[in-house]
Amino acid sequence: MLSFFALARYYSVWIGVKDKMSRFGLAGTITYDVITMQEKTEHEGLGGILYHAALLCALGFHVHLYTNLGLALEAKVHDMTRGWKTLDTVGVHIVPGPGNRVFLDYPQEGERVEVLESVVPPIDPSRILEDLPQLDFLVMVFSSGFDVRLADWKKVKKKAACPIWLDLHSLLLERKIGKPRRYVVLPNWQEWVEGTDYLQANKAEVAALSGYPGSELDSDKLESFGDEALNLGVKAVFLTRGEEGVLLMEKTGSRDIPAGKGSPVADSTGCGDVFCAGAAASLSHGRSPFESAVFGMRIASAAVSLRGVDPIFHLNNVLFSFE
Repeated sequence: MLSFFALARYYSVWIGVKDKMSRFGLAGTITYDVITMQEKTEHEGLGGILYHAALLCALGFHVHLYTNLGLALEAKVHDMTRGWKTLDTVGVHIVPGPGNRVFLDYPQEGERVEVLESVVPPIDPSRILEDLPQLDFLVMVFSSGFDVRLADWKKVKKKAACPIWLDLHSLLLERKIGKPRRYVVLPNWQEWVEGTDYLQANKAEVAALSGYPGSELDSDKLESFGDEALNLGVKAVFLTRGEEGVLLMEKTGSRDIPAGKGSPVADSTGCGDVFCAGAAASLSHGRSPFESAVFGMRIASAAVSLRGVDPIFHLNNVLFSFE
């Protein structure tokens, strides 16, 4: 059993890191989450792409953050991230208002319910475009669904020379404020995906992408979606399935990566984000999608026992097994 920082040292050897850690571009939305578990409010705090940033910075990667941040959240974000020495916040643009505030309700059964109380404007891509030549990897996460306009996203993809990881996530939810957001069909999803290297989605999101929002897809339909994404040029599709782990789909076939066992569940919010950051970190240094999914899944399985962003940066008390 190894501590998180021992894991980080092991990881550095495992991926062959010597003198240089990759520079990550991380674009999306910083949220303020109010989380209710089975009709009881448990906790609230910062979320969104800060989950990714926390893990990447903890592993020593240089992270360039691109987001619009509500003025009301500025001090909270500054206080949380002041010790994240490898975080570059030049791409953080402060906008008036409360920021992206979201209520997340986890019922006893079924998908979580999301209500967006307030939202920030889409990202201006100019800073990303300026920084692209120095980035080794770009992660785009739709934390709100309002994160970037398609025309601007196409500009970024066209200029990028580095690998791109795309998590569609909230882009598949209705563009509503103050009401529960249901999954909807995204008829032009191929335009969002084409030109990216790695695609992440959960089962509910894939159902919406396949034209069956709110439905449970069988394995054939899941595989069919994976094939379509791969035919668009995506190198690997990471289908996250909660307690069932991750289904990795590549041109060579599909493989299951099971979730880790034994960690008590405190809050699953952010676990998909942690998986993304861990897997992308591994990919950035040449590991295979399968090896990278295994690494990401191990960290995500530990993160499920934590609550909030800050513990992700301080995972030294969480143990990992390499047996």
